[in-house]
Amino acid sequence: MKFNLLLLASICAKERASAFSFRALPAGSINLSSSVERDVYTMADWAASYGVQQAEGVQLTSYDGKDYFPMTQSDIPAGSPVMYVPSDLTFTSSKSAQEFGTSIAGCENQLIQAGFQDKIPLFRVFFKIVTEYEKGEESPWYPWLNSLPRIYNTGASMTYACFDCLPPYAAYLALSERQNFVNFQKAVRNAPISEDILKNVTVLKWAYNVALTRSIEMYGERIIAPLADMFNHGTETEVEISYDENGDCYAYAQYDIPAGSPLRVSYGDPTDPTPLFARYGFLDESSPGTFCKLMKVRTEMEAFGYTYANLLFYRDSGSISPEVYDVVLYHVLLNSDQDAANGFYQAVMSGDENTKGQYHDQYWAYTKEELQKHVDGTLRDLDRWSAKANSYDLNTHPRVPLILQHNAFVKETFQRVKQNLDMM
Repeated sequence: MKFNLLLLASICAKERASAFSFRALPAGSINLSSSVERDVYTMADWAASYGVQQAEGVQLTSYDGKDYFPMTQSDIPAGSPVMYVPSDLTFTSSKSAQEFGTSIAGCENQLIQAGFQDKIPLFRVFFKIVTEYEKGEESPWYPWLNSLPRIYNTGASMTYACFDCLPPYAAYLALSERQNFVNFQKAVRNAPISEDILKNVTVLKWAYNVALTRSIEMYGERIIAPLADMFNHGTETEVEISYDENGDCYAYAQYDIPAGSPLRVSYGDPTDPTPLFARYGFLDESSPGTFCKLMKVRTEMEAFGYTYANLLFYRDSGSISPEVYDVVLYHVLLNSDQDAANGFYQAVMSGDENTKGQYHDQYWAYTKEELQKHVDGTLRDLDRWSAKANSYDLNTHPRVPLILQHNAFVKETFQRVKQNLDMM
């Protein structure tokens, strides 16, 4: 369907004047068995019946019957609307706070006491999903819930056996997601939810994964817009999502999009696939690089104001980001010459590139040795971690293929870095 934004705004204004109402559905439940197929097309019809609009030619597509995503069969001009989702259909943390009020205050207080206050917006969306799941087919959002994946490969879904097969940085991020879920699981016990749900780890973990992977963070809010949550991630994106003052969701074409193109948005920093791997459970092999895995230089990294996203090894070229050289040299100097370390620190922090370059030239042999030791050791570890993953039974460890894919990506990158270092 083609958009008419003036007409669309008029329709939205009229609908917003009265309470949004859904058709009641018969009681039932959502089957979370991994063998159940996603009912995506019923969801698309449901969304359209409640005001979701898509540009002409946009349709849901799947190559494997598991992952569905929007693709356009028609040309879409730059700046044109691709999709519209009315605010009445969206899940937001603020709406959940209004709906549940003091009934989840105890949950939120527990999260605050545990040091997870920044996760409260996500918890509110998670709780909303749990309550709608509990309603089964009586939930107005049942068609959307029933269209969602049953199985997730996120860090929250991984086991300690999985963590043992990953590089430390990936294991750290994945374990952090698992710890977030465990804290949600503890906090929700203070909420008015049936014992059957509270004891059902499968349901709670599924709801957590839905909230985490389908929501976006904007203006301190967590928001899910059904159908717009179907856009996949891309290093190169075709679509940008925004929300107006009424909470309506709009997706716009960032440039002229030719027919036959997938429609993708950005889930996060595309330069390193590991954070996306831990949070969303997929590997973006189009990422240009990966974190250099130098976990032991975290103190030096933070001293310079760098983040893990700055410390990159590049996959295609095997090159190393300048920030890696900085933190490695600073680490070497802190352990060998405190005066030189202080001088180098001042040069970096003041932006004195000439002096910084002189330090790098003077101590290059030590920097290179430290990097070679790290790269060679990591390559040996990657072989060991992957061998361990290959020893697992796929029936009990279904995330092994993704772990092996991640480790292979890192290994390929490190091998190219090693070739460059060995020739320097």
